[in-house]
Amino acid sequence: MLIKPQGEQPVKIAISGKGGVGKTTISSMIAYGLAKRGRQVLAIDADPNGSLAEALGYDPEKNGRIIPLIEQKSLIEERTGAKPGDMGGYFVLNPRTDDLIEKFSIEVNGIRVMVMGGLKEALTGCYCSENALLRSFLRHLMVERDEWVVLDMEAGFEHLTRGTAQSVDLLLIVVEPGSRSVSTAKKITTLARQAGIPKIAYIANKIHNDGQLAQISSMLGTNDIRAVISFDTEAVDADMKGCIPYEACPGIRGHIDSLVDSLEN
Repeated sequence: MLIKPQGEQPVKIAISGKGGVGKTTISSMIAYGLAKRGRQVLAIDADPNGSLAEALGYDPEKNGRIIPLIEQKSLIEERTGAKPGDMGGYFVLNPRTDDLIEKFSIEVNGIRVMVMGGLKEALTGCYCSENALLRSFLRHLMVERDEWVVLDMEAGFEHLTRGTAQSVDLLLIVVEPGSRSVSTAKKITTLARQAGIPKIAYIANKIHNDGQLAQISSMLGTNDIRAVISFDTEAVDADMKGCIPYEACPGIRGHIDSLVDSLEN
């Protein structure tokens, strides 16, 4: 395990929000900003449809697809004692996961990146060996590691048990102008509070004017918006070209750098 440098307090950050609001772009830029400051960062892709590694500069066409933990069938069987997909049998609920980062993460521009994949849905056997491995890994990541963690999540907390959620220092919910985005953010807030996450704040993204920001704040019932990011065509162009957002979007980068400064302090 890494020893935390004196005076530095790494923060475990989870980022969630409705699909399409910019979670992965923002997650990658926070991780990149921290790494630029010399921080040791673990960027964890826990979104089944995520592309966090690509946003950090990984080229899947050149280097191949990263196999998510949820698809590592031999590993799952080895650690839990049950074949993936088996139902009704016995398996280890808290398998060993303290070596998985060293074995399965990759380095992308100075950032350790890990792809988890999504939990199996209830209809396919919710509490199964695959889920046990992912949850045990997240517990190790959040409770036992001493690096900065940026966790790019889907719009929910199925990955997190109560004990793991309580070890998340900050949940950032990304919200864009639109009733569905705000509604999802409010549902995530409720789930996060029930899970025991101690600190919840928001990022307003793709904002066109002050009126939209005021309406979002009113609908959420809070002014704890850590960053306000205007709609930026550079982000769209960067995504189309497969560029690294932190490098290709200087307008957004300024807001993210200010956010990272506040996290460090």
